[in-house]
Amino acid sequence: MKLAIIGAGMIVKDFLSIKSHIKDLDLDSIFGRESNRGNMEELKREYGIKNIYYDYQEVLSSEADTLYIALPNNLHFEFARKALYANKNIIIEKPITTNYKEAVELANLAKEKKLFIFEAITNQYLPNYRKIKELVKKLGNIKIVQCNYSQYSSRYNSFKEGKVLPAFDPKFSGGALMDLNIYNIHYVVGLFGKPKNVEYYPNIEKGIDTSGVLILEYETFKCVCIGAKDCRAPIANNIQGDKGCIYQDTPANVCEGFQLMMNDGTESLINENNYDHRMVNEFIEFVDMVKNNDFKSCYKMLEHSLTVSEVQTIARNKSGIVFPEDNK
Repeated sequence: MKLAIIGAGMIVKDFLSIKSHIKDLDLDSIFGRESNRGNMEELKREYGIKNIYYDYQEVLSSEADTLYIALPNNLHFEFARKALYANKNIIIEKPITTNYKEAVELANLAKEKKLFIFEAITNQYLPNYRKIKELVKKLGNIKIVQCNYSQYSSRYNSFKEGKVLPAFDPKFSGGALMDLNIYNIHYVVGLFGKPKNVEYYPNIEKGIDTSGVLILEYETFKCVCIGAKDCRAPIANNIQGDKGCIYQDTPANVCEGFQLMMNDGTESLINENNYDHRMVNEFIEFVDMVKNNDFKSCYKMLEHSLTVSEVQTIARNKSGIVFPEDNK
């Protein structure tokens, strides 16, 4: 895979730190703003990136076959669409797009052009998460599911002082649902599929949800997902059945380990993750799917991403959270 990195923010630096774990990955280029030249030159030197581009058209005309789009949420759709029209495969940081309509358009275009499209959502590729999917059936009839990802954001201090950064800016499709609770949605939908009903109860400040409670209703159980950037609490994920429960005390996107606790008193501590960094497994699989022309696996994961996008869009619509991209 000849990869062009679109963006140079924190998540890109996180990704570059794992590059040595990913075979058959050639860092062809990085794209960003002229004002970020110094940072990009440093990344180029440190990680052996071949080219720096400040014009997106040059990226689209480059030798890169795949683009990793790691830009603010509101830019995902437009940059991804242009890449697909240029016959480039795409990896898009979560959330895949601002809304379901955009996600469907990208999915249809990728399939039409026979190109790969991935959402970089870590938990779906982690061995621990896949083990949870395997063990859920041992819990009997599921009764309650609860995911709490509450992490006080340093950016919230600036937000309260009137400096609105992209994470809290509606113009950038920000907010707690899109930033943190989206991981919980992926976690739950990956285990149980599409819920029959979605409700979202956000705490709104300056037109954005700084925290919120998402209710996902399934045929036989209820799920509560909490995502908060304006307060903190112990991380907790619980899947409760009438025969036992699974308890995880790490965020839904990390899934470092979990406990299987059965009603008969038996308990097991399980950790099958094979890398310390949460992003390694997903990128290994992205590279392998492209290398092996495995469109079947790619499009299966794409259907999951579409369901998650639909859930978050319904949640926002019901709670009155509208982004500029929703009106295009």
